[in-house]
Amino acid sequence: MNPADNSSPSRNFAVSVRNLTRRFGDFTAVDNISFDVGQGEIFGFLGANGAGKTTTIKMLTGLLKPSSGIGTVGGWDVNREYEKIKTGIGYMSQRFSLYDDLKVEENLFFFGGIYGLSRAQIKNRIEELDIALNISKMENFKTVSLPLGFKQRLALACAILHKPPILFLDEPTGGVDPIARRYFWDLISTLAAAGTTVFVTTHYMDEAEYCHRLSIMYKGRIVEMDSPAEIKKKYNMASIQDVFIHLVDR
Repeated sequence: MNPADNSSPSRNFAVSVRNLTRRFGDFTAVDNISFDVGQGEIFGFLGANGAGKTTTIKMLTGLLKPSSGIGTVGGWDVNREYEKIKTGIGYMSQRFSLYDDLKVEENLFFFGGIYGLSRAQIKNRIEELDIALNISKMENFKTVSLPLGFKQRLALACAILHKPPILFLDEPTGGVDPIARRYFWDLISTLAAAGTTVFVTTHYMDEAEYCHRLSIMYKGRIVEMDSPAEIKKKYNMASIQDVFIHLVDR
């Protein structure tokens, strides 16, 4: 289901990789995967813990060098231009990279400064984001005291302050309640509709239905990739969860 692809990655896509592999000693965490992601697409990586989703994200965001394979993110080479990738994308990690001892507003100004925004630009951007994220009401609260759902919103705000064209979200809704998860996915859809490419990993089967296209990972390999509707149609099953269980059992 994931054959070797000898073609070159295309810079016409937001993300394009060929035969991407990452090994840790004798263990292969990501095994020879190839795919393309278009502008404004919500592309999902679905899989159980340990399937290779986070390792893939780390390679695509410049945090981990591939053992082999080639690819581009925003036109930048994942093997040679990882520092440029880091500054040109938005990234929300699996464990929120917020500073608990800082207030909400201080976190926003800190991350905005990292991306080279002036204080005036950050202030204007916070006002824009507040319409959708409603974060200003908690701006003077220390981050450590925030409910998990609000931390999630703050982490997303920090990731998109600089209006990145490509946004990586690594299991962004882990541990939050179903209402907060649905709210978060509404925001993801809004970002994609405005042209942002969203690459998201999840192990929640229902969330996979919100993706434009979905890749199912198992033991480091992509075992299926298409739109959720087409995947269900192919296997004649009612839900992505049924497909996933079928593929893993097989």
